[in-house]
Amino acid sequence: MQVTEDFLANSSGGPTVLRILLGTQLRRLRQDKGISRHDAGYAIRASHAKISRMELGQVSFKRRDVDDLLQLYGVDDPEQREALLGLISSANAQGWWHKYGDVLPQWFGVYVGLEEAASMIRTFEVQFVPGLLQTQDYARAVINLSSTTRSEEDVTSRVDMRMHRQMRLHEPEAPRLWAVIDEGVLHRPYGDRETMRGQIEHLVEMNRRPNVTVQIATFDIGGHPAAGGPFSILRFPTPQLPDVVYLEQLSSALYFDKYEDTHRYAQTMDHLATQAPTPDRTEEILRPFLERYSD
Repeated sequence: MQVTEDFLANSSGGPTVLRILLGTQLRRLRQDKGISRHDAGYAIRASHAKISRMELGQVSFKRRDVDDLLQLYGVDDPEQREALLGLISSANAQGWWHKYGDVLPQWFGVYVGLEEAASMIRTFEVQFVPGLLQTQDYARAVINLSSTTRSEEDVTSRVDMRMHRQMRLHEPEAPRLWAVIDEGVLHRPYGDRETMRGQIEHLVEMNRRPNVTVQIATFDIGGHPAAGGPFSILRFPTPQLPDVVYLEQLSSALYFDKYEDTHRYAQTMDHLATQAPTPDRTEEILRPFLERYSD
């Protein structure tokens, strides 16, 4: 398999995307040769688990490892080899979020990198307002509940990082954000009345942005196919990258990029968006909650 011009032309979007692009290309090369992850790991003096993490773009790359794998996969063309090896430095670079490494779990750092490069983010939430739509006060109230928060300084750092993530929504080439929020989120107060009122006002304001859509899955729609809990689907402008589904857990996260998984979640999101009241009714649905938190 040759490295295409499209692959190189679209190898942008930050280090996380570059790692995934490089990992995806290595996986395709390995599969084309019918080589197992175990044998590939043996060739670079590592485990099959490390090969898996490399192919998913979850770890940094060593030039020696990539060089040995390319040799194993029969990539002899100097230009092709150098094109892939040349991505390593950029793929290993640190994104802006690494400065929050003292409060940022590694598993969430992967998500932030993906989010930074996504062209479309679809998310469903049942417990909180999605992080990209939280106000500073609401975010602080939510983060204060975390059992891993050690100090007020930690809380402030996490809030700052969350606000930094939101800056992408206001850039000239901002991603498309489509959020479906369960009505229960609006009934569950975080912080005082002023905090909740400000948060709901912010949802109204954000729903008016051309790149943001907010829907409320009201109780009266009954059951829905997303009963399993919150999830996010990220789509990228780079055609070599598959959609990624993100499921956050208490102290870890799951990432799915196989079509059979991402397609199932995309169908679920489509059903949710169809069942929930249309976005043009969101402000009408939020108005009574504004009044409630204004008392």
